[in-house]
Amino acid sequence: MNPTFWRDKKVLLTGHTGFKGAWLSLWLQSLGADLTGYSLAPPSDPSLFELARVADRMESVMGDVRDLETLTRRLAESRAEIVIHMAAQSLVRRSYENPVETYETNVMGTVNLLEAVRRAGSVRAVVIVTSDKCYENREWVWGYRESDPMGGHDPYSNSKGCAELVTAAYRKSFFETGEERAAARIASARAGNVIGGGDWAEDRLLPDVFRALLEGRAVVVRNPAATRPWQHVLEPLGGYLLLAERLYGDDGARYADGWNFGPREEDARPVAWVVGRVGEMWKADGAGSADESVWTRDERGGHPHEARYLKLDCSKAQQELGWRPRWTLDEGLRASVEWYRAYGRGADVRAVVLNQISSYQNILREG
Repeated sequence: MNPTFWRDKKVLLTGHTGFKGAWLSLWLQSLGADLTGYSLAPPSDPSLFELARVADRMESVMGDVRDLETLTRRLAESRAEIVIHMAAQSLVRRSYENPVETYETNVMGTVNLLEAVRRAGSVRAVVIVTSDKCYENREWVWGYRESDPMGGHDPYSNSKGCAELVTAAYRKSFFETGEERAAARIASARAGNVIGGGDWAEDRLLPDVFRALLEGRAVVVRNPAATRPWQHVLEPLGGYLLLAERLYGDDGARYADGWNFGPREEDARPVAWVVGRVGEMWKADGAGSADESVWTRDERGGHPHEARYLKLDCSKAQQELGWRPRWTLDEGLRASVEWYRAYGRGADVRAVVLNQISSYQNILREG
């Protein structure tokens, strides 16, 4: 990633009020981008967006990606050269409760974004962020590659597979022929289970763990044996920025495709291991007794289906983009513990985020 590339670049980021969106907003601000965000109000209370005062150094627009006309107008007004689409209904369990909202947001929201890009004359690069869960999950032990079929058992995962198909269809139909070819290159990005400070989403493992630790109680875990590709939020965000840079370049068309941004193979760990490791780090920082149980198993049953094993093969991004994971899972967990500790002390969490971004950028700079 080239930090100087982003100075004064006009960027539209959808979903900027969410957890990943807030982190990316602060990173782009630190790089000097001319940033416009388009999103619904923050999805949680508290939220990183409000705690870290994300709106202070950007144009923050409250809007719904399901509203094509407003999205089109706001994109045109931003005169964005680069669009990163992260707005989504991002929770598996909520997708069972609100499947229509999930499909409207994740599928038609993507359609609307791409349609708005078609109508704008300024956009050169578009990164559509989906999920590792977009793949047809066969519970096998090796990682999914970008050429594997889309699928998804639950409405959330399936909607992300649909968003990938929409992206591919729009790219082939409208952005690989005619005059639009030179105007916008469209890529999609699939990442693993992200962790990091400031995630307060309901029914997501690490937020549940840190809420419990801050309140001095054990967290209830539904599926301790499930294995996920855990990674700190800065890892995929760095991939998205690198991909956008490549799309923007003179040979950007060669990068208009789907890309995986996942962790090292050894960082695909069971839920129980992750919860236990966070508990060890938290206690080592002076809180709680060594005999305390960090988690208990949810024995109630009746939970909706969730995949037990999921892993990404990121060989393509490593070989063709030069991207690779920089922080181990342990380092990502330590950074997360640092953030929630700071929050518990009432510290300036914006400063914590910016310091962690700076530390990560220094690693990127070292090569």
